[in-house]
Amino acid sequence: MPTFSLLEPPAPKGARETLYWENPPGSAVALGLARLASKAPLLVITPSTADTQTLEQALSFYTETPVLPFPDWETLPYDSFSPHQDIVSARLRTLRQLQDGLHGIVLVPINTLMQRLPPVEYIAGRVMSLKAGDRLDREAFREALSRAGYRAVETVYEPGEYALRGALIDLYPMGVDAPIRIDLFDDEIETLRLFDPGSQRTTEKINAIELLPAHEYSFSRSAIACFRENFETLFDVDPRQCPLYNDALKAIPSPGLEQYLPLFFEQTASLFEHLSDATQVALLPGIHKAAEQHWASIEARYANLGVDPTRPLLPPHRAFIASNDIFAAINQRPRVELTKDQDNRHAQVPQARTLPEVTINARSKTPLAALEHFLTTHTHTRVLFVVESRGRREALEDLLAPLALKLPYVSRFADFLDSQLPYAISEGLVAQGLWLESPDLAVITESELFGEVVRQSRRREKVTDDNEFAVRHLSELKEGAPVVHQAHGVGRYLGLETLEAGGQASEFLALEYANGAKLYVPVDSLHLISRYSGSADELAPLHKLGSDQWEKARKKAAEKIRDTAAELLDIYARREAQEGVVYAAPDDEYQRFAASFPFEETPDQQAAIEAVINDMTSPQPMDRVVCGDVGFGKTEVAMRAAFLAAQSNRQVVVLVPTTLLARQHYENFRDRFADTAVNISLVSRFTQGKTMNDTLERIRNGQTDIVIGTHKLLSKSVELPRMGLLIIDEEHRFGVAQKEKLKTLRAEVDILTLTATPIPRTLNMAMSGIRDLSIIATPPARRLSVKTFVQRHEDGTIKEALLREILRGGQVYFLHNEVKTIENAAEKIRELVPDARVAVAHGQLPERSLERVMSDFYHRRFNVLVCSTIIETGIDVPNANTIIIERADKFGLAQLHQLRGRVGRSHHQAYAYLMTPPPRP
Repeated sequence: MPTFSLLEPPAPKGARETLYWENPPGSAVALGLARLASKAPLLVITPSTADTQTLEQALSFYTETPVLPFPDWETLPYDSFSPHQDIVSARLRTLRQLQDGLHGIVLVPINTLMQRLPPVEYIAGRVMSLKAGDRLDREAFREALSRAGYRAVETVYEPGEYALRGALIDLYPMGVDAPIRIDLFDDEIETLRLFDPGSQRTTEKINAIELLPAHEYSFSRSAIACFRENFETLFDVDPRQCPLYNDALKAIPSPGLEQYLPLFFEQTASLFEHLSDATQVALLPGIHKAAEQHWASIEARYANLGVDPTRPLLPPHRAFIASNDIFAAINQRPRVELTKDQDNRHAQVPQARTLPEVTINARSKTPLAALEHFLTTHTHTRVLFVVESRGRREALEDLLAPLALKLPYVSRFADFLDSQLPYAISEGLVAQGLWLESPDLAVITESELFGEVVRQSRRREKVTDDNEFAVRHLSELKEGAPVVHQAHGVGRYLGLETLEAGGQASEFLALEYANGAKLYVPVDSLHLISRYSGSADELAPLHKLGSDQWEKARKKAAEKIRDTAAELLDIYARREAQEGVVYAAPDDEYQRFAASFPFEETPDQQAAIEAVINDMTSPQPMDRVVCGDVGFGKTEVAMRAAFLAAQSNRQVVVLVPTTLLARQHYENFRDRFADTAVNISLVSRFTQGKTMNDTLERIRNGQTDIVIGTHKLLSKSVELPRMGLLIIDEEHRFGVAQKEKLKTLRAEVDILTLTATPIPRTLNMAMSGIRDLSIIATPPARRLSVKTFVQRHEDGTIKEALLREILRGGQVYFLHNEVKTIENAAEKIRELVPDARVAVAHGQLPERSLERVMSDFYHRRFNVLVCSTIIETGIDVPNANTIIIERADKFGLAQLHQLRGRVGRSHHQAYAYLMTPPPRP
């Protein structure tokens, strides 16, 4: 078979010629397509949205040619949801760029290619242009915006919105990255300025702006008349009973109106008609099968859903473009088809090899052995290491230091290609590397170095009881409620009684025990009483007074339980009696660090940062709780505090509950502190052997400024000579033994606790003033709220939720909190959605297996994780944006809030389904 260099790939010559390439390994396919697109515009068709996202990142690294993704709506066929405005904006931007003659690489999944689009002239004919100095009639402009589908709002946050405020008009045009503020002088546009939707502050002036329509369908009078005629002709229903029909006539964009787009136009178009005639097509492996499956799902959903007379559906051939028609259009253009069929005699073979094993094994005595073997046996191979960020770059440089490689930084792949450097390092979002034969060049990414390694020993420790009885105020005790006396066990609280003791009247708590026996407890001995936290109150087993029943129960319980009130009193008495570390006030270096934060601080976040700084610069030791929803910016508050402590030559400990979360925090801190001289180390079961010993030695010698890790940080082997700040992420996730160690530290160091759902005792102490409290309640700009549905358990709803997320390339948490039946639940998911890649995770798995499953899920090797509540405090998986919780009625509100916080951590719309059983008859 003929071979070719991926730097000079063959291109089809004739108008209908097909070239076959054997699919190269790793990201070599992205390099080949990037070089192919340097000669002519290119349309790349992928089998799925996930493949599109991965390819887009790799192409952006390998080429300077514009990459124009045409995103999917992220809805199912005939869905009652509408795509988010950000998605519509991105689609309209790509179509407009194609009309303007921008030549680049258009990326589209095959299912998106089957959607009908507005005709080419629709966008071009409805573009409005604004320039500084133009005349603008406010009322006519408002009407034009409404006809174009823009929504009038109080404050502009997302594309497709506008607000009129006197001489100011705020507008977020479709297809642009930031909204604009139009400042009028009488009826003349005086200035056009971009502004930040989060802070609402202007950023820079611009001279002109183009306004695209707000939807892919039109609300012009002619378009609404066309919709009305087509709807009444096509559907044999009473239109007055169709809410969507009535809304469309009033120019109201109902959810799911995009599914009726063909009714607004005399004729629709496909993406091919928006492309230039010179555009070539590249087909990735698997698109034929994916097209057939998608068309089958369209027909199946039409058959299942097309029975509602209030929402009639367009027939599949009217609503979508059939797969046969798609491939007929493809055959009209020059094309390259990549194939995995090695028996294809027509396929040309790219000169690329699969990278050998170069994994860094942290558990080995020689972690770099595999990589060193590759480098020494292939001395003529030039190697480019690629990492995701600057922080990871520095971490990798430290890790590769024993190999004594000179790793100059190159900003682009082309720079390395044109140089003579034997080794270099770069930054980019490349999922896999490559190895070219001609020239002899390798790209090694983090997935080759770390992706397949589970850096944790298979070690099971005894699970410690994390349930401590919290002491409550007297006002919280209700008559008839069960309580626990430390010395006598479970009784029932009857109320307060005044008795005379020692010649003096005093108030006593009256407790009733088994057989009607009563015990009177002085109010000043309230600390001996705690609330019962076992079964239902009415089922609480009352103990016998004078028997050894309670003593036996206490011996079976955790030996470390202490009198909470007395312990807290002792801790805070010691804190009051001594002076803590007084940190230096923020200086210019701190201000530069704060300015490098890539987002705008919310008011609550800024208030929390200032409160922490005030605590740290005062002599009183800090004990502050920062409470905020997931993704609201608590970590940045901790990073500012850590920077201030490191500046004052004090060590910082960041304590987290899980090893994977420790790794994620470590990488985030490395990225954030990349431009500083702060040294950061990781201590957990990820680090083993010599690496662990070296890390502990650096901590002991004071060479490490910030230490991030799990409860292993509390072991005697970790010595912190100049510890000044302890940051605890989710304190309630630590066991009794770990909390005992934490409590011994509290009188000596500053404490910063981060939590989304504080345990009652922590919240009680914060509200009563014992611990300081900062609440971050304002969401970040552009953060989409999680759409939450509470409904009965139905297989159809679950299947639809799974398909909607998988179709857009996302991942799903399916929470089933019964370990004995969790495998059955996973099997049912596989039956519902055969294409789903399902994994199972729960707390009874061996630690090594659990870490592997979670790591694989993070790296997208599975798209559905059937799990228990073990994910409650877990790693941040931005690609997981749907969670389905079975038997949601069995969870508390705080736990449901924490679980729902596993999704919605990116710019995608997230969904949470709280499934309940049907009511009992």
